[in-house]
Amino acid sequence: MLTGSNITFRVGSKVLISDITASFAAGGLHLLVGPNGAGKSTLVKVLARLLRPQEGKVEYEGKDVSGASESELAKRRAVLSQAIEIAFPLTVREVVMMGRYPHFSGRPGPADEGIVDEVMEHFDVTEFEHRYYQTLSGGERQRVNFARVLAQLWRDDAVDSCRYLFLDEPLTFLDIRHQIDFMKRIRSFTEGAEVVTVGVVHDLNLAARFSDQILMLSGGRIVANGTPAEVLTTERIEQVFGVAPSMVQAGGSVHLIFN
Repeated sequence: MLTGSNITFRVGSKVLISDITASFAAGGLHLLVGPNGAGKSTLVKVLARLLRPQEGKVEYEGKDVSGASESELAKRRAVLSQAIEIAFPLTVREVVMMGRYPHFSGRPGPADEGIVDEVMEHFDVTEFEHRYYQTLSGGERQRVNFARVLAQLWRDDAVDSCRYLFLDEPLTFLDIRHQIDFMKRIRSFTEGAEVVTVGVVHDLNLAARFSDQILMLSGGRIVANGTPAEVLTTERIEQVFGVAPSMVQAGGSVHLIFN
């Protein structure tokens, strides 16, 4: 379980998120939606302890993370941002192996090599294994970074506590096929034992299709929190985004169409 209590984060006098309280259970996919500037990425960074709030606290399994060491967090928490730059000429396999760095000292062991093989296959990047990262397209690089992040959190017998995956606009650079493919793979990973996944997406239809819980933010505050059906109503979307969708039933699901 991940819990944020009464979180406020500001830069100077500007409040980016205000008095936010929410909890996220393991085994579910929790997505944050809202217009630009709503505070989604800031909240993800606070929950991942990349930013420290001026007020409130974040707890992993009931323990305040403010005092956790970076090495301890790195074995349990991974963050995928929307743009990753790597300056050095590394192969794809070397980039994915970076996800295992918190779990070994010196050289990777057979278990680490095996995990890298598994995640590269999981994200369909094995064919790039020996290519230099810089030669890949933006979408290919993002898929490699998915593999790197999951390598960090892949089930390790030495780490049996809950794991935390944070996704900050992870669909950047991906075409629609790879967006859907990524969401399916993340959902499959999230449904494993003891994984809490919190992410930011802009596509409301993808959020409706894949999430278990949606938090809608506006002006740095939560305006709705619940299942997709509870949160993504015509009235609320028009109120927050300024545009009213039409709801269309197709294939047993509701799709949003914006005119």
